[in-house]
Amino acid sequence: MGGALSRERTKQWGTTYALLPLRVFLGVTFIYAACYKFTDPNYLGGLANPQSFASMTQALRSSSPIGPLLSLALHAPTAFALAFAVGELAVGVGTLLGLLGRLAAVGGALLNLTLFLTVSWQTTPYFLGNDLIYLMAWLPLILAGTPYLSLDAVLWPRLAARRAEEPRGARA
Repeated sequence: MGGALSRERTKQWGTTYALLPLRVFLGVTFIYAACYKFTDPNYLGGLANPQSFASMTQALRSSSPIGPLLSLALHAPTAFALAFAVGELAVGVGTLLGLLGRLAAVGGALLNLTLFLTVSWQTTPYFLGNDLIYLMAWLPLILAGTPYLSLDAVLWPRLAARRAEEPRGARA
């Protein structure tokens, strides 16, 4: 009897925390990617620097299915480069801490979709590019959120309890 109970508890624990390693990996990876961009002296360089955001965006514009959107980014490449890095940082922190976990996962998926449609678009065969697998890795977190070992697990129940205590007419 004790063995069956232990197996059931182990199975329940595994099911409950199954997405935690994925969440930690994606969160740390996105924080690292953002920090890398913030500390790279070439990232915010202009078109003359071949390693800059502007230069890479210019080069990818003609081969990407979202080329017209990339043209928009070239009107203010520094602002777009900073927005991308800040987005990665926000997604990484949100995912790692489990703060607005679903929103962070949607943000991560959108960033990886952008990278797939630009940087990885010409990669053949497609499975050699890593952005598509990152995009797919976000889907379980979009569906499940971050309900365990997260700020969402702490904050949302408290907010719901506080709202339940309010008189009905007070929520106008």
